[in-house]
Amino acid sequence: MNKKHRIAIVGYGNIGHYAFQAIKSSPDFELAGVIRRDPHAEQPVELQGIPVVRSIDDLSDVHVALLCTPTRSVEKFALEILAKGIATVDTFDIHSDIVTLRRSLNTTAQAHNTTAVLSAGWDPGSDSMVRTIMEAIVPNGITYTNFGPGMSMGHTVAVKAIEGVERALSMTIPIGTGLHRRMVYIELKPGYNGEDVAERIKTDDYFAHDETHVMVVDNVDRLIDMGHGVSMNRKGVSGETHNQLLNFEMKINNPALTAQVMICAARAALRMPAGAYTLPEIAPVDLLPGDREEWIRRLC
Repeated sequence: MNKKHRIAIVGYGNIGHYAFQAIKSSPDFELAGVIRRDPHAEQPVELQGIPVVRSIDDLSDVHVALLCTPTRSVEKFALEILAKGIATVDTFDIHSDIVTLRRSLNTTAQAHNTTAVLSAGWDPGSDSMVRTIMEAIVPNGITYTNFGPGMSMGHTVAVKAIEGVERALSMTIPIGTGLHRRMVYIELKPGYNGEDVAERIKTDDYFAHDETHVMVVDNVDRLIDMGHGVSMNRKGVSGETHNQLLNFEMKINNPALTAQVMICAARAALRMPAGAYTLPEIAPVDLLPGDREEWIRRLC
């Protein structure tokens, strides 16, 4: 009952840093180590005494890996690690590609008798669970998900990958009824033209579907605030009764909450049959540590 599951962090950017904190605060996990591209570089002070390696093969007895990597590299890392029989949790956030990724990871997870939980951040992720409950209790109607204002981790990482961008920040500004404005601030690499780089950003799939403004600045760091939030509203019909109105709202530190959701998903991954899952497919009680019946007594 007191044995802790061993968990590895793959990537150590903002989310990896907060995942480290969440693991330390979890009663049922211990950190097996951190996988980084350059394990021999100078490491953050909090990783002193922690194994920092290039490959998960260099760690022993890992039960689950948190993929704190850019979205577009999630599938590669997940397939490699699942093939070793190790469960994975990721925060893949391209909504339109989630079903395709789930099919890919499901095949490998089942073949190697392990589990993948994908898109396990807060949106997609915990917000997806809230939308599921809203749809269930108000079956007919419209749900609007309004993000921000705040820093989008996924969009910021996507901008940094654009040719000509040295540093970047992407802010999400809610317009209303599920529409958003993307305010993108960039530092240019030497020799690049701001208008050309802005056009590449606006045509990237992360930004092509929203109103996007790109501004070249001298110092992105002065603008960064990791606060974010969401407001979800659903208005509709339960049975034959109209005017049912549901609201859900939260204001958060983006990477801290993302990391905590990943820890919850890792816990569930170790309790699920082999395969790939999104958060709406998981029983909420399996996200919590400890005895299921104790949580049922407390929550019901």
